[in-house]
Amino acid sequence: MENIKEVYEFYNNGAEIDRLEKGLGKIEFYRTKEILSQYINDNSVIYDIGGGIGKYSQWLAKNNDVTLIELAPNAVEFAKKTMDTNCLYKAEIGDARKIEKPDESADIVLLMGPLYHLQKQSERNRVLSEAYRVLKKGGLLFAVGISKFSSTTWALSVYGNGNNFIDDDIYLNMLKKELETGKHIRPKEYSFFIANAYFHTIDSLTNEVSSNGFEIINQHAIESCIWISPALDEKWENEESRKRLLDIIHATEHEKTLMGISPHFMVVAKK
Repeated sequence: MENIKEVYEFYNNGAEIDRLEKGLGKIEFYRTKEILSQYINDNSVIYDIGGGIGKYSQWLAKNNDVTLIELAPNAVEFAKKTMDTNCLYKAEIGDARKIEKPDESADIVLLMGPLYHLQKQSERNRVLSEAYRVLKKGGLLFAVGISKFSSTTWALSVYGNGNNFIDDDIYLNMLKKELETGKHIRPKEYSFFIANAYFHTIDSLTNEVSSNGFEIINQHAIESCIWISPALDEKWENEESRKRLLDIIHATEHEKTLMGISPHFMVVAKK
């Protein structure tokens, strides 16, 4: 099996704490919930696999039977300590590559992390095979990828305007590796970056999901192109501006020619 020690340490050291409560993370959280709400019915059995500290599990637990399955013990412990007692869910340590759950026991499986932290396709296939196994016939999979172009587009969006990462050979070499292979190798000089990962195109993620037996239902850009707005935090907090930003997202979220500019995208599929 692939060595994911760095990924384990990244999340065990609290990388997910408050990430979805600030900056672009707020938009990712809002939009992911918005998309999931289109498909998930109440009273579903849901496995949130690789669900970090349980932000989505907590939200879904209001009306569903939810189990968070997370590799990092400290994240699981944090989820248990901060769980809303009015919306309880189960939080367990587990590996997406070997899910300790019975066959056909879930209505919904969320893979909103594992597929972009395994650089070997064989290991990503193992995760998808396990998700297929535990899903009931007709059950839904929500698989999220990070765009292969995310580091590049972000660096260009701030180039010469407070940051000059493009001028750093270390950063540029990281970008070249991502663009050529999809593999994100975090340089030691950038220890605050996301741990080693695999960045997809929308086609590569869709193909991986479908090649493991799933029927593709839809594709969604999560943040779409709005993240390039220079005053995004301010505009998102303004009710009218947020509505306009969401109008743009909704008009572009299924546009494949624009999908790569979105930091995250989601493939919705059925068993």
